[in-house]
Amino acid sequence: MPERFAELLAEALRLIGEAADETALEAVRIEYLGRKGKVTELLRGLGSVGADERRAAGAELNALRDRIAAALDEAQGRARAGSRAKTLEEERTDVTLPGRRPAWGGLHPIGRMMDEISEIFLGLGFEVRRGPEVESDYANFDALNTPADHPARDAGDSFYIKPGVLLRTHTSPVQIRTLETENPPIRIIAPGRAYRRDAIDATHLPIFHQVEVLYVDRGVTMAHLKGTLAVFVKRFFGESHRVRLRPSYFPFVEPGAEVDVTCILCGGSGCRLCKGSGWIEILGAGMVHPRVLEAMRRSGNDPALYTGFAWGMGIERLFMLRHGVDDIRHFIENDVRFLANFAT
Repeated sequence: MPERFAELLAEALRLIGEAADETALEAVRIEYLGRKGKVTELLRGLGSVGADERRAAGAELNALRDRIAAALDEAQGRARAGSRAKTLEEERTDVTLPGRRPAWGGLHPIGRMMDEISEIFLGLGFEVRRGPEVESDYANFDALNTPADHPARDAGDSFYIKPGVLLRTHTSPVQIRTLETENPPIRIIAPGRAYRRDAIDATHLPIFHQVEVLYVDRGVTMAHLKGTLAVFVKRFFGESHRVRLRPSYFPFVEPGAEVDVTCILCGGSGCRLCKGSGWIEILGAGMVHPRVLEAMRRSGNDPALYTGFAWGMGIERLFMLRHGVDDIRHFIENDVRFLANFAT
């Protein structure tokens, strides 16, 4: 091999050895073996020399090209292996580390609160009863002593499916279904959805949740009502809370009462939430109206022998009071940031 070929080989091998990565090696390949590379130019120049010299020089140049190509292939193999090893090291997973837990879903806070309230009453000897959300005028209004001209019966306030059939406006129809089919003593709660034509704002939704409470037996009095209320309030809001009853009117109870609890925020000392009174209204209650008890005749019982109390409470309202939620719309917006505050 002529001296100049040997110098060219040495130069190419040096550059190959100094190349830091596959990109640098590709640059060396182009410089020496590309279409305008140094070895390629020498091969093209063989046409200007004699046949004997061309044959010998051609063999040497082909050997030079093969040596450089082999050195490049070997260096590129090492570069690829090094790059792969570097990538594997950078992306290495430590299998001894704890795995990443996926995000878990959970029950909606309203459903959780309905379960909590149910547990309280189950502990007091009550049973859970459920009824259809599509009800008759009879069970939703007539049997509950609601006058024919009551505003709630207007199509502008209730969702009527057809004349005489509507989406229930409260869970109280479960009272009627129970009185008509079961024998005293009756101790039930009826949790579920209710529907009213309310405009959506910070305190109203057209679909909301209630729990109805009903106790019917011989000799049930207002004292039983207040005692049961006191137990519920202490277990739900805390032992320090008290209840008071204020006279009020509801068609399905007589006498009726608004039930207040000592303010959740100030404990009764007076604040902006309770408007300085120290009390917050939470539900309506009363002794079951004799006309409502007439439904017992269908189960073969004499309503004159029995008395009972009932009350209904809105779950969203109770939740907002206990947890300081200021807008009922949070419950239907499906914002996981809000819902996550009440997940376990």
